Amino acid sequence: MQKLASTCLLLLSLAMQAQNIKEYDLYVTDTVINYTGKSINAIAINGKIPGPELHFTEGDTAVIRVHNMMHHHDTSIHWHGLLLPNEQDGVPYLTTASIKPMSVHTYKFPLRQSGTYWYHSHTMLQEQSGMYGAFIIHKKDEPKMPEYTMLLSDWTDLNPHQVERMLHKENDWFSIKKGATQNYGQAIKEGKFGTKFTNEWKRMRAMDVSDVYYERFFANGRTDVEAPEFKPGDKVRVRIINGSSSTYFWLNYAGGKMDVVASDGSEVVPVPVDRFIVGTSETYDVIVTIPPKGVAYELTATSEDRIGHTSLWLGSGVKQLANPLQRLNYFEGMQMMNDMMTVGGNMKDMGMKMSLQQMDMNAVMYPEIANNKMAGMDMQGKDNKKMDKKPMDGMEDMKGHDHNAMQGNSDMVTLNYNMLKSPVKTTLPNKPFRELHFTLTGNMNRYVWTVDNKTISETDKILIKAGENIRIIITNNSMMRHPMHLHGHFFRVINQHGEYSPLKNVLDIMPMETDTIEFNASEEYGDWFFHCHILYHMMSGMGRIFTYENSPPNPQLPDAKSALKMVYADDKRYYFSADVGLESNGSDGELRLENTRNFLDAEWRLGYNDDSGYETEAHIGRYLDNKQFLAVYTGWDFRYHNTLDRDRNLFGQQSTQAQRAVACLGVIYVLPWFVESDLRVDHKGNVRLQFTRQDIPVTSRLRLWGSWNTDYEYSVGSRYILTRYWSLSAHYDSDMGLGGGLAFTY
Repeated sequence: MQKLASTCLLLLSLAMQAQNIKEYDLYVTDTVINYTGKSINAIAINGKIPGPELHFTEGDTAVIRVHNMMHHHDTSIHWHGLLLPNEQDGVPYLTTASIKPMSVHTYKFPLRQSGTYWYHSHTMLQEQSGMYGAFIIHKKDEPKMPEYTMLLSDWTDLNPHQVERMLHKENDWFSIKKGATQNYGQAIKEGKFGTKFTNEWKRMRAMDVSDVYYERFFANGRTDVEAPEFKPGDKVRVRIINGSSSTYFWLNYAGGKMDVVASDGSEVVPVPVDRFIVGTSETYDVIVTIPPKGVAYELTATSEDRIGHTSLWLGSGVKQLANPLQRLNYFEGMQMMNDMMTVGGNMKDMGMKMSLQQMDMNAVMYPEIANNKMAGMDMQGKDNKKMDKKPMDGMEDMKGHDHNAMQGNSDMVTLNYNMLKSPVKTTLPNKPFRELHFTLTGNMNRYVWTVDNKTISETDKILIKAGENIRIIITNNSMMRHPMHLHGHFFRVINQHGEYSPLKNVLDIMPMETDTIEFNASEEYGDWFFHCHILYHMMSGMGRIFTYENSPPNPQLPDAKSALKMVYADDKRYYFSADVGLESNGSDGELRLENTRNFLDAEWRLGYNDDSGYETEAHIGRYLDNKQFLAVYTGWDFRYHNTLDRDRNLFGQQSTQAQRAVACLGVIYVLPWFVESDLRVDHKGNVRLQFTRQDIPVTSRLRLWGSWNTDYEYSVGSRYILTRYWSLSAHYDSDMGLGGGLAFTY
């Protein structure tokens, strides 16, 4: 019997070797970490953040067992950039079964590619809590050279669900932490009052290049990583993975130029550059030279908003710093936005054809660029100066123009997609193309991110046929960058190199750009996600699902309809917020529950006696337009005041301010300068028109507000923000008088 067992084990071992099976076990656990002096809940893989670095060789069969050791949460792992069977892709409820608490899920797939990839959770916001790691596939019989993996990430001490809720509330706490509120006081100080006023007149909030304030940025889980093991003069392949949730990083090397040799796992003809930006979820391989003995060169990754960085030190000895990037000149970017946007919130047709990162609109904010010009056009100008349309017409064809000429610094070589060239032809099979057009759209005010103004749950799957060629023309009509990622396929990024256009699976699409990608529907079956890889954009609904026609049932998802409802539920979620004031003359506040299209709110004003009385209103409503300036609602209004003696309102109707109990219908429209107009009629025929402006940013923490309506009620007030939740407040109300106290915001 013992001999038989030994024989079976030997046969099993030989069979595994014949298949080149390589196995890993990943244990997902809740953990507590402390990066900033606070103990924070997080998620670890095998006890580490990031998870273990997985290494394979092309041709291996990967067998990876994921043990979900968390007691209360499902989880998942998506193998980013890998070509694999659909049911192994790792998107819960779309391609793969969700991994239940205290259970094990086995992934098994052949590796038919090589390069730098990574893995991460695709369940809710777990990626932000630490659930990610590197996935490296080496070529067969590849000549060995020194290499190092640099996995970049961002870290917030806040619960990611709190981050998401704050983004949907228009909370500017992150801007306060960054010193980027672009308030009126700062605008006056810098001679930019007209720029700031025009910006708000066009109903645009203070701009930024990223949404979230992060306490730390990491390379391999640390702010500084040292790699002294390399010899002076060595050529080292650094595999750079942007595993962050929502941060773009600028890469600079103290040792001079870097040779970019691969992007998203696919090889490119080496391109020597001084710096490049790596979008969220992108990967780049670069070759760098190790410094002489006694010196360590800094390879630094700086967040695009420039509030922090992380460094890899290559070599051993005296540390030589890369040139640091200074803070952004936000008002220059605001001026540019003013010139490009209409009052209606739409982009003007500036006569430009922008693509492939060749024209970095954010360059006007870069202090290191001495001459902020766009091919002869002065982007800075004078305060509130309009762009000259004529020079823009001369920008019609940007193809072939160097990104650096746009920045006014011809000595610094900055990578863009037009510079990437595949070493082999990437042309697709010789058959007709099916062409799709996507417009990336969004609403920063309410943090709604969409494709063609619809979320994932608001659209049908896009049917494709196995073997057909798909061409997608993507236009970014928002003022944010979007790294669009296609699961399970590589696409051609159409650039100046034609047949040798590079292969990628993530494309950073800058504001106002139009880019073209092409792929062959070669995976035969299943559902494949195409989405923005900024985590909070994806969760708000920015994506689409491609599905192969006549796909067989997915054995991991026996109830396909219920599973799809779980996918759609992500962008249908409601977010709760509250503003509560406790002041010397009473209490006022609002509770609000809202999602992408709908809202429910209740508000009150309570005095301490019958003279000041009470007022309470509640509404349920829906946003109607793409910009969400227009909404309709129904609700009720109850109030009682003992001393009010106004007889008529502005429309000559009998005043009901002293006592009212009515149902009402209304319409809300956000006017220029963020003045909210609210026209309503109650069931007794009384009409009221009200104008309100909230949160006028006087300084970084001081806000003013005011309100007036046709019942001759008015109020004005201020608040000084102390913490994320608490403010000092003062206001005067025509019904309740002067008061001051504390305000709570959630």
